[in-house]
Amino acid sequence: MEMRYSTHPEHAKHFTTEELRQHYLIQDLFVPEEVKLVYTHEDRVIIGGIHPVNKSVALEGSDQIKAATFLERRELGVFNVGGSGTVKVDGETYKLATKDCLYVGKGSKELIFESDSSKKPAKFYIVSALAHTTYPTTKQSFADVPSESLGSQATANSRTLRRFIHDEGIQSCQLVMGMTTLENGSVWNSMPTHVHDRRMEVYFYFELDEDARMFHLMGEPNETRHLVMKNDEAVISPPWSIHCGAATGSYTFIWGMAGENKTYKDMDQVAMSELR
Repeated sequence: MEMRYSTHPEHAKHFTTEELRQHYLIQDLFVPEEVKLVYTHEDRVIIGGIHPVNKSVALEGSDQIKAATFLERRELGVFNVGGSGTVKVDGETYKLATKDCLYVGKGSKELIFESDSSKKPAKFYIVSALAHTTYPTTKQSFADVPSESLGSQATANSRTLRRFIHDEGIQSCQLVMGMTTLENGSVWNSMPTHVHDRRMEVYFYFELDEDARMFHLMGEPNETRHLVMKNDEAVISPPWSIHCGAATGSYTFIWGMAGENKTYKDMDQVAMSELR
């Protein structure tokens, strides 16, 4: 498990390109037969990838989180962004097709991840937050989750928003997660942008062509920076930072938040005129 420490905005604005990438960019999430985890001190969230190919992979506790089991004091959101697979939670099997979501509550002990086929293996993207109470393990299929259309082709940000783990969907302690899909011909996400000082956020970009690139914007509104990203990469957004971007083609991204509250609309909008 890799550790990432919190940064002050006064420090971040002096980072070089490489330093920005070291602090905020998460690469190589899906290593065959392994669990890749990054622990950020931004609200103590853990981001990771699990990629079983020919054998099952377990998500277990570790000395780094001082826990015998991974969910001893945590809750977990799982999205499958690969071929179909299963997650076994304390002996109960949950089948996840592509883009399906599974929430696993605090206190669950055994977590086993498997692919249905080694020719098209599953890729499980996970976000975990601290939890003080237990909510039931719940699956939400992509096909059945409500959707909302946002933006327009005229502003190159026509997109479909789907909320999975939130106040009116899968219940959780503090984790909020969803997925946004850009339509063909649209490239901008979350613009006009915002910050929310009460929660951190992480974006995971996927369904980008191999040679496409995402230009993710971050930083204080008057001190913006950017990271160049590719398919299957994630970026940590501190509470003081904007989080938006544009790519060289359409794509999908999973957003995950944790912090003081679960209110999706608790955000401070940033006027275009304020950006620098």
